[in-house]
Amino acid sequence: MQNVNTVLFDLDGTLIDTNDLIIASFTYTLDHYFPGRFQREDILPFIGPPLHDTFHSLDPEKAGEMMAMYREHNHTHHDELLKEYSGVREAVEGLSKAGFQLGIVTTKRSPTTWKGLELTGLKPYFKTVITLDDVEHAKPHPEPLEKAMDALGAVPEHTLMVGDNVHDIEGGKQAGTKTAAVAWSIKGAEALIKEKPDIMLEDMRELLTILEAPVK
Repeated sequence: MQNVNTVLFDLDGTLIDTNDLIIASFTYTLDHYFPGRFQREDILPFIGPPLHDTFHSLDPEKAGEMMAMYREHNHTHHDELLKEYSGVREAVEGLSKAGFQLGIVTTKRSPTTWKGLELTGLKPYFKTVITLDDVEHAKPHPEPLEKAMDALGAVPEHTLMVGDNVHDIEGGKQAGTKTAAVAWSIKGAEALIKEKPDIMLEDMRELLTILEAPVK
C-alpha cells in the first residue's frame, strides 16, 4: 500500500487486549442493575460504542450511575486483566523507526487510555492520542480521526485507520482514510469483512510489509 505515511490505531481490542476487562466490568454492572438479564453474548455488541450510548439505551435515568459503577470496576481490575496482543509492539516500533506518524483514536476516556499505554510500554511511539474526552462526537463520526490528522499534519489520502470494530472502519471511511481491520476482533472477522476494509490483518506485523516500512 503506497503513499501512506500516517497510521491511526484504535486501542482496545486492536493494540491491547482489554476484552476480559471490559466484559467483566459490564457483567458486574449489568448484574447489579438487571440481574440475570445479560449473558456474555449479549454484552459483545456493547464493546466499541461509548459507554454513555450503551447505558443510556438501557436506562436513561440510571445511565450516569451505571457508568460510574462500570468505571470503578474497570479501574480497580485494569492492570490484572489487561494483556498485550502478540506482534503489536514489534509492529508499532517498526513503523515508528521507519518514520511513520502514529496516533491513537479511541472511545475510551483519557485516564484509562494513558494507563493502558503506559502499562504496555506503547506510549512513546504515539505522537497524538485522541480520547473520548477530546471530542464532541465519537467514532464512527469522523471528528476523532480528523482531529488526530490535524495534530499530525496528515491528510486522509495518506492515512490508514486500523481497528477491531465496525465503528473504526466506518469512521475511517467517513474521514476519507484507508482502512484496516484486525482478524482478532472479539466480534469476529466476518462482521468486519462486511464493512469492506481495504486490508484484513491476521497479525499486526503484516503492516510492516504492507506499508513497505524499512527500518531506519
